[in-house]
Amino acid sequence: MKRLRIVEVGPRDGLQNEKAAIPIDAKRAFIARLVAAGLKDIEVGAFVRPDRVPQMAGSDELARSLPEVPGVTYWGLAPNLKGAERAAASGMRALAVFTAASETFSVRNANTSIAESLAGLRDVAGFAQREKMKLRAYVSTCFICPYEGVIAPAKVAEVSQALLEMGVSEISIGDTLGAAVPEQMEAVFGTLLKLAPASAWAGHFHDTRGRALDNVLASMELGIGIFDASAGGLGGCPFAPGAAGNLATERLVERLDALGVETGVDLKTLSLAAPPLEALLGHPLPGRRHA
Repeated sequence: MKRLRIVEVGPRDGLQNEKAAIPIDAKRAFIARLVAAGLKDIEVGAFVRPDRVPQMAGSDELARSLPEVPGVTYWGLAPNLKGAERAAASGMRALAVFTAASETFSVRNANTSIAESLAGLRDVAGFAQREKMKLRAYVSTCFICPYEGVIAPAKVAEVSQALLEMGVSEISIGDTLGAAVPEQMEAVFGTLLKLAPASAWAGHFHDTRGRALDNVLASMELGIGIFDASAGGLGGCPFAPGAAGNLATERLVERLDALGVETGVDLKTLSLAAPPLEALLGHPLPGRRHA
């Protein structure tokens, strides 16, 4: 595989799990630095209730203020139809939605069953189609659930099939606990590749146990060519006990550069993107790479 696509999730998935609220100007500057590094897909905010996720307050204002850059797609997380309508009204042209492969996790994370979650996402998918918006989905706990243990690949496939049928074009398969191992990639992605080609699937690996890059490489061997990552290693999952740390975009690009795999991202410029946030967050970034 000569080229991979990276979906940068730091401004949303990363920052929403921080205790400190980052000012909109600082978020805008962060996103600008990510664009300067060559990232073409950036998740910039979440159109959710501010009392539920206060770190994402102001996503509407942020979205309206982002400059159009040729070739760059800004993604906004929309958990329901109201969120999707807010995103569209703010100028967003690409939506992300989420569900889970674990029933217990879905209830703990979103206070809804998987079936109820999918029913709500059909409304979002219909809206996205009418508005000609891009649509991708995250499926959490696709390998191991903190409450149910190992998740059967057939369950991941069942949820993914429902998403494909409603028109989702790209599904991000998540190792939410950060406990998956490379040997599990073939079982899960091998099952999913029977449903849709590799271009429909992305990997979203947390680095809790230091295996995220190993899981990326194992997925690449199966033909997966899209991976989510977070600059500076920002973020984790507050609803998954013990899970902390998205795969740092810097670590991913560094490894891919060493393998001769193109990403379109300049590592030196990327290394400058996240460090200015440290003073605002009040702690060092776990995945920081010094330029």
